[in-house]
Amino acid sequence: MSDFATILNATGEDLVQLFCRYKDDGDSDKRLDHIAAGLGLRPKQLVCAIGFNPSAGHASEIFTILGYADFAELCRARNEIFTTDTYYSLRLEDVLQIYGVVKDDAKALDAMQYLLTRRIDNIERKIEVTVSPRIIERYKAEMRAIYHDGIAQIDFAEARLNKPDFGFRALLGEVTMIIDSRLIPAGDIFFRETILPEEKRRILNMGLIPHELIQSRLGDTAVSAEEQRVLQDYLQQHPELR
Repeated sequence: MSDFATILNATGEDLVQLFCRYKDDGDSDKRLDHIAAGLGLRPKQLVCAIGFNPSAGHASEIFTILGYADFAELCRARNEIFTTDTYYSLRLEDVLQIYGVVKDDAKALDAMQYLLTRRIDNIERKIEVTVSPRIIERYKAEMRAIYHDGIAQIDFAEARLNKPDFGFRALLGEVTMIIDSRLIPAGDIFFRETILPEEKRRILNMGLIPHELIQSRLGDTAVSAEEQRVLQDYLQQHPELR
């Protein structure tokens, strides 16, 4: 028996040694299921552990054993699993292990940006349908890791900030994650029209917006009454800023 992290981090040589023993085992159409069961993994876990392993591309002997023509075909299957799974076949721990590998590989990190957007969109659609506390808890932990570990890049953050009335962003406290990650400065986010008043309250409570910028925002006639109340309440609670 093996585990997800061991396969994800194995050398190409270790992968070949591990999987070549299965090359003559039964029907090739069912071999992936058989191998995964023997390793104590789900088939989709196994595909992602190999597919995101940075050494797997050089272990060409193993792809036909697993039922794939080549590494590219396995990667297409990996991408479909990673972007559509909502903590069913892939555990949260597996996803975080994948991010731990990807963050140290510039090429993989760049490719992850497209997958990341698709994955998070699918998880959020699932939450809207199910309102599952189990999924929401794991989603929050994954999003924290995405920003904390530098997986999310500026285009991902910009796309999230540009969504108006975005309840998921508020649910996560995502603006503070983005600011803490240093992807986009607090002052830049503070002046955006797409940011909800309660999100701006969170930014203010971080103590990163100087008095003159708050006053400048209050002087904008386009600012909603709700946001004006948030800004005025903050100034009243912090007279030292005047």
